[in-house]
Order: sequence, then C-alpha cells, then structure tokens
Amino acid sequence: MNQAILEKTIEHVSVKLDDKGRDKMYKIVFIDIDGTLVNEDKIVSNETKAAIKQLQQSRVEVVLSTGRPPYHFSALARELGIHSYVSFNGAYVCYRGKGVKSFTMNKVYIQRLVELSSEHGHPLVFLDNEKAVCNEENHPHIIQSFNDLKLAYAPKCNPDFWRETELFQMMLYCQKHEERLYHEQMSELSLVRWHEYALDVMPAHVSKAVGIHYLLHYLDISPDAAVAIGDGLNDKEMLAYVGMGVAMGNAHPDLMEHANMITKDVNHDGVSFALKKLRLIT
Repeated sequence: MNQAILEKTIEHVSVKLDDKGRDKMYKIVFIDIDGTLVNEDKIVSNETKAAIKQLQQSRVEVVLSTGRPPYHFSALARELGIHSYVSFNGAYVCYRGKGVKSFTMNKVYIQRLVELSSEHGHPLVFLDNEKAVCNEENHPHIIQSFNDLKLAYAPKCNPDFWRETELFQMMLYCQKHEERLYHEQMSELSLVRWHEYALDVMPAHVSKAVGIHYLLHYLDISPDAAVAIGDGLNDKEMLAYVGMGVAMGNAHPDLMEHANMITKDVNHDGVSFALKKLRLIT
C-alpha cells in the first residue's frame, strides 16, 4: 500500500467534531450494496444492520446507491427499512417512494451497441423499470453473473425487447481484454466493469454522482454534508463528489485514490466501522 493510500486508512484519518463529540456536518449517507453493504454471499451482517438502524433513529438519511435496478434489491431495502435509493448507477433516483430523477438510454446508441456486440459474439441484458431481459438464451456468463448476485432467476430472452420499452441500463458480457473496442467505438456510453464477465452500460453523462446530485438538490442538502461508502469502480464519481468519500478495505485499488477515508473490508463490518469513526453512530 503506497503512502498516499496509507494516510487515508481509518487509523490515520482525523475527524472534526462538534462540542458534543459528533461530526455535525453529515446529514445523509449513501451506501453501495454489493461488496459494501452485503458480502460475497449477499448477506448483511448484524453489526451493519444495527448501524443502519442507529443512523435512521438519529435522523440521518440513509440512501442505497447501486448499479442494480430497484427490483434486484427491493427485498433488501424492505429488510433494512430503506425507502430511498440511487439505482441503475444514477439513472433512476427515488426518495421515500417518489421518483426524483430518471435518465433513459438513446435508442440510436442502443442499436449501435446491439450491432457491435453481435459482431463480436457478446451477449447483452436489457434493463427497464420492471425487468431484465437478455438477447441470448442460457448464455453461461449471464447465468453466472445472476447467480453471483444470488438472484433466483435468469432473464428471459427477447432480442427485440429494447425496441419495445425505455431502457435505464444495459449489461454487456465480455471479458476484460475484449472491452477496449467498446470504449473506443461507443464514446456516447459509459461502460463500467462490475463482474469478471460483465459491464454496466449507461449514457455517458450518467453516474452515481449525477443521481446523488439531483437527490441532494431535491433535499436542499450540500454535497459537503453527505457521506458515500463504496467498493467498486462505479463508485469513483460519488466518492469524489461528496464531502466524505469512504472506500471499503476490499475496494478496487483504483477507487481508493478517490476516497477521503479507507475503512475495514466488508467481512469486518467496514460500514459500521466508518460510521463510528465519523461519530455518526456509537
């Protein structure tokens, strides 16, 4: 670990507190799901559950910030009593059941990606506001990624689904050494790897930070009064945007450069540990 990263580890970060021993700045906490809130088995630890509950009881807003569509985390949100979220990597924002902002994908760019990925034998998953649909049936990489999310289904196949609905996001299935051509030829889209076999695909101007911006504006809260906690490459922008960006100990190395603080990993209750360091919980 280089010196710049070491200085961000939780043992080395100092926090300015008010006269009651609590950081008075932070009013809202954005928390990523996979690798942050839940571990590889998609389980939330009891320690993390207790931390979320204590935050809510202290009137700090708790918001999920994820690349997942809402229907892929609804059960988790209900379990934790969280009703606000930034989903689809910022493409759909909801506050206590009310839609705040949404971005859908341009069909011209969708068609170009469909054609390009077909040329190279790379399948796609289309995501609208209700379901996920693929363009190649029973592809092992699609099945593997859904299994890794502990989702109890594989998406149905309809190659023309994107023509019939408005998409918030897509998933492109290719391996890391194969993705360069998409970055070069599809500059109108943002592609962020979240899985060994898959990338999330969004409009180029969309990120979690963009979704957070609109929610903070809606709530009249300054970015300086926000905390964001994450572990993945799709968390870069949001950690840089808020007043306190926290990277998990298991975070991608490139993410740590964008963080103000690095906490413990997901298997050692990194979320709870960071919130205690910030004096948001006891």
